[in-house]
Amino acid sequence: MGGEPLIVGLTVAEFEDISLTLCFTALIAYMVFIIGQLAWESKAGKYGAMWMFIGLGLGFVGFLAKGFIQKLLGIE
Repeated sequence: MGGEPLIVGLTVAEFEDISLTLCFTALIAYMVFIIGQLAWESKAGKYGAMWMFIGLGLGFVGFLAKGFIQKLLGIE
């Protein structure tokens, strides 16, 4: 392929990197909305909602930490 632009002036690798970042960001925002909706509908209160966000949100915290650590160490 030789690094030629294929999709909207981007190479396949650049397009995959941008779309992965945007899609995961949208997915994380949607999951935060779902957790908030669960807390609201279950009438969990402030303390219960906090634990719901901590317990259910730990999955995407690791993904965010991975990106931060890569930038910090210059691994990208």
